[in-house]
Amino acid sequence: MGYEVADFGATSAESCDYPEFAQAVGEAVAERRAERGLLICTTGIGMAMAANKISGVRAAPALSEDAVRMTREHNDANVLTLGARYVDEGRALELIRIFLETDFSGGARHVRRVAKLAQLEHA
Repeated sequence: MGYEVADFGATSAESCDYPEFAQAVGEAVAERRAERGLLICTTGIGMAMAANKISGVRAAPALSEDAVRMTREHNDANVLTLGARYVDEGRALELIRIFLETDFSGGARHVRRVAKLAQLEHA
């Protein structure tokens, strides 16, 4: 798709612990070494839970085009998580394209809500 990509693993088919990869991607996004992140596990849920522990990360699991679009437009999600059990490669590429091409819509209510999400990180 023409984007520069940093690959944080996994590099083998052996069993691994997904929180380590979520942390690596989450920290890259939170530290602005990456604009956005993509995490894939069996369901996308564990990766989202782990990535959202990193301050500054707004990770969202999404399986539909509309959900991906809304999480960018309304929530300014900066990490997308996908479940390999639920999306094939073609569908995953389409969801990723939407995630990368959709901007945060801004507006007072969305900016206010994203700011409140940030406040929760420090509560």
